[in-house]
Amino acid sequence: MITIAGISGSLREHSFNASLLRAAAESVPDGCSLSVNSIRGIPLYDGDVEASDGIPPAVTDLKQMIKAADGLLLVTPEYNNGIPGVFKNAIDWFTRPPEERMGVFAGKPVGLIGATPGTFGTAFSQYAWLPVLRVLGTQVWSGRLLWVSGATGKFDDQGNLTDDGVKNQLKKYMAGFTEFTRRMKA
Repeated sequence: MITIAGISGSLREHSFNASLLRAAAESVPDGCSLSVNSIRGIPLYDGDVEASDGIPPAVTDLKQMIKAADGLLLVTPEYNNGIPGVFKNAIDWFTRPPEERMGVFAGKPVGLIGATPGTFGTAFSQYAWLPVLRVLGTQVWSGRLLWVSGATGKFDDQGNLTDDGVKNQLKKYMAGFTEFTRRMKA
């Protein structure tokens, strides 16, 4: 069984990216499971807080899930053509303390997808993640790209993905990313 930890990088309750992550979990092929996770509850990184209080439980729990998983799927919004600050903040927390960073991320297969109401999808955000993921030592899957533009018309009011074209793309993406993760695990 291939296990993938999925994280939505949005804090909004009705986030298109949380909805896309749930749809991805429903699109994985047989022999794969994808957990649906949120960065909600992760505080802003503050070295003084880390020194006095340690790593917050919300960070520790997600970090352990990432470490235990075979792969990691980041479902990223795009704010002002870049990485959302709250999502980068969560990743920064997952690298604390520094001596644990490589144990969490080194060699980890990572996939990037995202959704936005805008017309260009989350291409800029996904590209902006690449230097960060390289520094962390991950193995970014580049076999297929998926950024959903015009998300307002592709999800219903309950957050269900309704666009058949995107559903088909997502199914192919998850099949490819699962296979990449399986090869990296072997």
